[in-house]
Amino acid sequence: MNLAWFLPIIVYFLLGLRVIDQYQRGVVLTLGKYSRTFSPGLKWIFVGFQRIISVDLRVVTIDIPQQEAITKDNVPVGINAVVYFRVKKAEDAVLNVENYRYAVAQYAMAALRDIIGGVELDELLTQREKLALDIKSIVDARTDEWGIDVVDIKMQDIELPADMKRAMAKQAESERERRAIVIKSQGEIQAAENLAKAADILKSVRGGISIRTLQTIEKLQPDPSKMTVFALPIEVLEGVKAMIQKKEE
Repeated sequence: MNLAWFLPIIVYFLLGLRVIDQYQRGVVLTLGKYSRTFSPGLKWIFVGFQRIISVDLRVVTIDIPQQEAITKDNVPVGINAVVYFRVKKAEDAVLNVENYRYAVAQYAMAALRDIIGGVELDELLTQREKLALDIKSIVDARTDEWGIDVVDIKMQDIELPADMKRAMAKQAESERERRAIVIKSQGEIQAAENLAKAADILKSVRGGISIRTLQTIEKLQPDPSKMTVFALPIEVLEGVKAMIQKKEE
């Protein structure tokens, strides 16, 4: 038997072998028409009549460069984001869109600008996660027909104008001062309440206020070489006199 007849067949067979990795799917086109999608493993195609396009099913990360947008309250901001997505239907990603990575990135940019334009600056700064979910819903709904599943979208840096930063810093400083004043006033109220209670207790004890007054005078001038003159009210003198009489009894 002449093996020369089998050699072209063997070569043709070997040329048609393809390996699909575990994280890939192979979209097969027969004479330009979609015929099937290969799962992972060793596959074979008719060379010259079929071709295979490998599609990666792993999660893809795309950085959205900083986008200039104007919020609803007319504040210009710059913001960037990151899009995480994966291919869920390889044939749709090949047949329904020319370059699904580029298409997802561009659509996410447009959705980002639209969402920012519909909210005020305060909402943008305080509800970043909610706005990111809104962008994800918009992009995911549109890319579903491309066989793409948007896993997540994260909004990163938000760049504000310099004058806006100064205004926000001044506002934050004023808020801190207001809180400090409130805390101080609350402390003074509590101190006044305690002083009032202490005064009531001293009043109930005969000579109590006088003793407290003398203790206060003693603490004012601890240096014995110096003399301090006070004009004491008559009530204090009467209290001291009452204490002396009590001791004598």
